[in-house]
Order: sequence, then structure tokens, then C-alpha cells
Amino acid sequence: MDRVKAMQVYLRVVESRSFVRAAETLGLPASSVTSIIKGLEKHLQTRLLNRSTRNLSMTPEGERYFHRCREILDLIDAAESSLYGPAERPHGRLRVDMPGGIARAVILPQIGQFQQRYPDIYLMVGVNDRQVDLIQEGVDCVIRTGSLDDSALVAHRLGALRWLTCAAPSYLEEKGVPVDLEDLQKHRAVHYFSNTMRRGNELHFVVDGVGIAVPVPGAIAVNETELYTKLCLDGLGLIQLAEVLVADHLRAGELVEVLPDKRPAPVPVSLLYPHHRFVSPAMRAFINWTTALFTNLDAK
Repeated sequence: MDRVKAMQVYLRVVESRSFVRAAETLGLPASSVTSIIKGLEKHLQTRLLNRSTRNLSMTPEGERYFHRCREILDLIDAAESSLYGPAERPHGRLRVDMPGGIARAVILPQIGQFQQRYPDIYLMVGVNDRQVDLIQEGVDCVIRTGSLDDSALVAHRLGALRWLTCAAPSYLEEKGVPVDLEDLQKHRAVHYFSNTMRRGNELHFVVDGVGIAVPVPGAIAVNETELYTKLCLDGLGLIQLAEVLVADHLRAGELVEVLPDKRPAPVPVSLLYPHHRFVSPAMRAFINWTTALFTNLDAK
């Protein structure tokens, strides 16, 4: 039995709370994961997991073994990484998740540069606007925007995004250009909602250094950035979004910024990973590279 591999499989099963999900994230057949866990329990002569059709939990022995396995695997990672000097190229598989807008506007346009610099890193990029569960879904790190409230994750600040309010010329021809916040009651907005946003019907502004939230009527709400932008381009209402995400539309005249003297406060962007996870050379390379990308973005 390959005990190191068995430990890795056991940790992934516990973290994802599913044999099937663990198999998917490890790239193994589900039957192989089941066989490895059965073989591990036979080798240890103890049951590690309580299984039922709806639930998977650790036995007391399984919980003790889980924490020891995590310590051992972190030590193995550290020992292997110590062999690589600065001249060595980081390698391995790295799965990252990020919002669709950031992926399309910031990360993916420069991904060729990353591949050229780190040819031995296999990068798996998950793109969606929902907050993923890193442990359950086998994700190494995520990029998130806005305030952070997950103490189970280590946060590395990448930078901040400048936000603005904009609309399509066709919409402004119909409704007029708002010149102050009171005008917004005569307008409508495309609303954006998510599982972390309580008031998706508000637009946010800064006036004399003070943040102000203004409810704006609307007839539609979406939870995906590309669709949010598309509805604005179609003239359905005002939106607020990071400048980098709509820069091409602004240059082309397809969107127009309004209330530029009352722009929302910049929104922080962070990279997060679990507290217990060892920062591999591949992850460190990605952190450094994305930090540089957002630093250059701030400088523009």
C-alpha cells in the first residue's frame, strides 16, 4: 500500500465529505477512492469513517488520524519544497477559482505570460460569481472581491478595483443623465444579487468622503457579471462595476459613466487559501504573479 497516497485520499474524502467529490477533485475513479479507504482501514485495523446514504463523518480514531495525516503531508510538502532553490522552476497542479469578470478582464488576458514564466505549473481556473467551498471542492485558492468574513481562510491582499456607475447611451437618451443622487429616483437600475449581498437594489457612492447607499428601482436582478453588463448595454438601466470590467465598452462609447464625482469607494481584491494548507511553490508563484498584475492595474 502507498501510505502517502492513502493519506492524501483520506484527507480529500474528509474535506469534501464525499467519496464521489473526492474522486472528482483527485482525478481518480470513485471505485479507486473507495478501495483505497477500505485498504487503509484494513491496514490500520480500525474504522476511520462512519458511512450512511446521506452522511459521512469521522470516527474518533478517524479524527485523530486526520490531524496527524495533515501534519505529515504538510511536512512532506515542506521537505520537497526545500530542495528547490531560486533557480528551480515551480511545478505541479494548481486549482484556483475567481469571479468571471476578474478572470476575463484581468487574469486570462495575461495568462500566456504566466505560462511562459511557469511552464511546469498546470493551472485549473474555475470561473463563477458564487463563493466556492475550498475544502469541499478541492480548490487550492480563490480570488474574491469585497469585505472578507471567513476566518477559516488566510487572506492575501492583491489590490483594489476602481468602481464607477454607467449606462448605455440609449438609456440616457430615454431617461436623461443624472446630475445628483436625488435624480436617481427617476431612474432604474439593473440589480445584482449574491448570497453575500443583502441589498442588491442599492447603488453606492462617496460624497465628501462619506459612503452613501441609494435604493434605485429596477425590474430585473442577476447574479452573473457578464449578464449584468449585457443588460446594461441593452439599455435596461444603470449598473455599478469595476472600471477594468467595462473599460472597452467605455472607450467604444457603448457605455457612458455617470456621476463621476461621486464614484463608489474602491473595492479590495484578495487571494484566499485555507489556514492549514501549505503554500506550495506553485501557489506562491501564482500569488506573486497576480499581486503584480493588480499592482500594475492600480498604477494605471
